Amino acid sequence: MARKVTLFTGQWADLPFETMCEKAAGFGYDGLELACWGDHMEVDKAAGSAGYCEKKRKALEKHGLGCWAISHHLAGQLVCDPNTDARSDAFAPEDTHGDPEKKRAWAVETMKKASAAAKNMGVDVVCGFTGSSIWHLFYSFPPVTAGQVDDGFRYFAEMWKPILAEFRKNGVRFALEVHPTEIAFDLYTAERALEAVDGDEAFGFNFDPSHLHWQGVDPVEFIRRFPDRIYHVHMKDAIVTLDGKSGILSSHLDFGDARRGWDFRSLGRGGVDFEEIVRALNNINYGGPLSVEWEDSGMDREHGAAEACEFVRNVDFPPSELAFDAQFDK
Repeated sequence: MARKVTLFTGQWADLPFETMCEKAAGFGYDGLELACWGDHMEVDKAAGSAGYCEKKRKALEKHGLGCWAISHHLAGQLVCDPNTDARSDAFAPEDTHGDPEKKRAWAVETMKKASAAAKNMGVDVVCGFTGSSIWHLFYSFPPVTAGQVDDGFRYFAEMWKPILAEFRKNGVRFALEVHPTEIAFDLYTAERALEAVDGDEAFGFNFDPSHLHWQGVDPVEFIRRFPDRIYHVHMKDAIVTLDGKSGILSSHLDFGDARRGWDFRSLGRGGVDFEEIVRALNNINYGGPLSVEWEDSGMDREHGAAEACEFVRNVDFPPSELAFDAQFDK
C-alpha cells in the first residue's frame, strides 16, 4: 500500500485552517501535517481540550483528509538558542519579546504541551527544531575548543530531557528536523545528539533530504545510519548552483536570489535523488506519511503544491514481498 501523502502547513499559516483543508484536498493530498502557528493547531487549546482536537479532526474528515503529525518548529528553536536576536521575537508571545530567558521558559512549556496536544489529536509524532547554543561556533575561528562544543551538547540534553519525559508520558515521539542552526545538522551531529539524551526513544528525526543535500551529505546514508529513528519524513528538494562566484554559504543573499550557491526547489526540480530515498525508506520499513514541505521562491505555491503531490505519488512505491528470481528456487 502506498504511503499517505501530506502537506506541511508551515508555509501556509497565513491561510485559515478551513481554507487550507479545502486547498489541500483540491491539490490531491491525503492529509495535513499541522503547523502549531496561525490557527492550524493552537497548542494551548489542543493540550487542554479534547473537544478542540475533535473539531479539527472533523474538519479534516469533511474534506477527506487525515493528520499523522503536528509540528512546533518555531517554539522548539527557542529552547536552546541564545534568543538575544530580535528576529526570534515573532516566534513567541509578545510579553516575552526582548527577554531571552522568558522566551526560553515559554518555549519549554509549550513544547511539553505539544505532546499533550498530539495525544489529544490522536497522533504520536511532533516534528520540530531544538535550537542550538553552539551553532554560531560551526566555523572554528576565533578558535573553538572541544569543551565548548561538549558544553553545547550537555546544555541541549539538560533542556530537552524534561521535555522528552513529558513526551514519553503522553506516548508521543519528538522528531527533530536535522537542519543547520539545530543541535543536529548532519549525520555526525545527529549521532552526538542521540548520545546526549542517552538514546531516549522519545527522540528521533524528521528526515528532510533538502537540508542534507546542499551541505554535501548523502541523505540515503542518513537513513541507513538511523533506521529506527526516522519518525517522520519531509519531501523537499534543493539545488546546488555553485558558479565560482557565490559559495555554499551563499554570500548573505536571500532565498530566491539567482546568485546564491544553493536554493530550495519544488519537488523534482532540484538535485535530490528521491528514487534512492524511497528505496532506502523501504529498506527500513518506514510506513509513515511522506509530507511535502513546499518551498520554491521562483514558483507559485499553489501550482507547486499540486505538482509536488503528483510527484510524490509517482516516485513512491511499496517494497517487493517476493524476490524477482524466487521462481527459480521451485
